[in-house]
Amino acid sequence: MSTTWTLTKMRMRLAVRNRAFFFFSLFMPFLFLFGAVIFFAKGSGGWIAYILGVILTLTVMGSFWGLSVQLVTFREHGVLRRFRLAPVSASAMLASSIISNYFLTLPIVVIEIIVCRYAFHLRSWGNLWGIFVLVTLGSAAFAAFGLTIASVTNTMQETQMINNLIWMGFLFLSGATIPLAFFPGWLQRVALFIPATYLATGLEFSATNQAGLTEIVTDLVALAIGLWLAFEVSRQLFRWEPEAKAPRRAKLWAVAALVPFIVFGIWENYTGTRLKEMNQNYHALSSEMAGFLPTRK
Repeated sequence: MSTTWTLTKMRMRLAVRNRAFFFFSLFMPFLFLFGAVIFFAKGSGGWIAYILGVILTLTVMGSFWGLSVQLVTFREHGVLRRFRLAPVSASAMLASSIISNYFLTLPIVVIEIIVCRYAFHLRSWGNLWGIFVLVTLGSAAFAAFGLTIASVTNTMQETQMINNLIWMGFLFLSGATIPLAFFPGWLQRVALFIPATYLATGLEFSATNQAGLTEIVTDLVALAIGLWLAFEVSRQLFRWEPEAKAPRRAKLWAVAALVPFIVFGIWENYTGTRLKEMNQNYHALSSEMAGFLPTRK
């Protein structure tokens, strides 16, 4: 445990010295926040809360891209090899990545909430406990997903290609950017199988005060199981040496991290109420500010 904590502090110091970290983790989320509020909210408190949920989702999901690229860079440059000589276990290295990312993400989340509350006149704080738990589990889960990608790819080019494909799905098919209620019914059902959907809808429900902790249990359980599976897969497939190559079957192991979302997707499609609640929340906000987005017939 002491090794993990030492690595965590070191990773945090390295991150804050990196200008790219401040640009992508601090500047970009606030740029999206101000742009969305100015162009879409138009003074509507309900939509400001909804936009806050979207921005929190993008902030938390950013760990997926950042940690996968960082781990591959460390491996290609021989940095991981030096840690192995310390000696440091794969579990400690991966855990320190997840924990340091969380400690760096949490202050940004707090600032985003405070800015919306006092600068954009957010009506209420929303369900802060729900937001906190979702940010905690979501940050860890998407960090673990990123580490899994890094563990099954062999080059930076391959990592970036896979990241781009998965990231596009996370952004546009989960409600993280375009409200799911704006999609046709069949695409909404497909979205229930995407991990980012459980983070995006949970944070949007919590930010708009449409759900308490009991209403987001499905989101929390799915993210927690996904975190555990992704961490275990990345630990088993972890490679220290740049010369070591992941076998082709390794990518099949990475699919294991999606199992809980496949299970919950099937359950939500047949017995769940997520789509109904999501559409009701969307139409309630639409009625508050008619004309923001066309509603589905």
